Amino acid sequence: MKRLLLLGGSRYLIPVIRATHALGHEAITCDYLPDNPAHSYSDAYHDVSILDREGVVRVAQEVRADGIMSFATDPGVVTAAYACERLGLPTCPLASVEVLQAKDRFRRFLQENGFAAPRSAGCGSVEEAVRKSGGLRWPLIVKPVDSAGSKGVARVDEPDQLAGAVQNALRYSHCGRLILEEFIEKLGDSSDSDCFSIDGRLAFVSFSDQRFDPAAQNPYTPAAFTWPSRMPACHQQTLTEELQRLLTLLGMGTSLYNVETRVGIDGTPYIMEVAPRGGGNRLAEIVSAATGVDLIQAAVKAAVGDPLPDVRQRPFQGYWGEYVLHAQTPGRFRALRIAPELEPFVHEVDLWVREGDPVRAFTGANESVGTLVFRFDTRQQQESYLGDTARIQRLVRVVAE
Repeated sequence: MKRLLLLGGSRYLIPVIRATHALGHEAITCDYLPDNPAHSYSDAYHDVSILDREGVVRVAQEVRADGIMSFATDPGVVTAAYACERLGLPTCPLASVEVLQAKDRFRRFLQENGFAAPRSAGCGSVEEAVRKSGGLRWPLIVKPVDSAGSKGVARVDEPDQLAGAVQNALRYSHCGRLILEEFIEKLGDSSDSDCFSIDGRLAFVSFSDQRFDPAAQNPYTPAAFTWPSRMPACHQQTLTEELQRLLTLLGMGTSLYNVETRVGIDGTPYIMEVAPRGGGNRLAEIVSAATGVDLIQAAVKAAVGDPLPDVRQRPFQGYWGEYVLHAQTPGRFRALRIAPELEPFVHEVDLWVREGDPVRAFTGANESVGTLVFRFDTRQQQESYLGDTARIQRLVRVVAE
């Protein structure tokens, strides 16, 4: 039996804990929020912030951890790599993980190594952002350099909107920095899905079609995903080759990745983000169900040094989709209503709130209240229901008062 130390306690860790137990190992969770849902599933919990690198090292030594992982939790990724490197546990190089996890450093690395990338500037204050914005082409996207789930992200079209967007982004940054980058008008849908490398070689790559709710308080928070992607095969091939080149340059090893990409209106494919962790919104679970490639089990085995399962490229079986359940306005949850015509396609309902629980406006992935997973027989069915977020919102309602 081995012990896996998991940094964080969100519900996205629950399938990782189950996979760890299924392999006969123990799962120990660690963060500063003892009421987080994953802690009730783990074998033990330690009240130490995942940003406290030395504290995590001490916990790992105390529990004699065989591996450390931060899954779907961006703030813990660098801490996990640091602790693993200190303790000689399986990991990718800390210096490379730090590049991938800091959006300003990542953009700079892409530009310096000839990857397609929007022009950008890292900033630490409103004054610096105003000064540097003059050298960029508007509109701009403003993001914290170290946050995920679309928290603190805003599009800025006019200079008088910049200060407010910068202040909001800084509220969500652990290190007090943000990035301004030129907005890339996309051709088709952007992609957000999970990939896996073995000894630095991409063994499994997936792309999705990412859908948004324009009526949400934060319209840049993903509201739905569909697989397989409709992105042209030529662009998928280019992005796969560029992802492999990126991992090779960074000397990455065996890891699960959450990868965001898009194709610009000029036909240029862009790698937007590569985080060496599983994605939120249950992406690895759905991709695994749709392809038969168990990405979570592979990630657990890689973390504790077990022999890997068969991870290789496999096609999607059927047409899959996920709708992120969310409320349009704050209130108290009353009911989830799903139209009868959708029921034949519902693969799973995962509701995280009970009647009377508070729900908030959809400003980031942390404000979602659950997920609906669909399996369709045809692309036409998939697009009919999930290609238009206005329609799915009429058929699936989170009722709050």
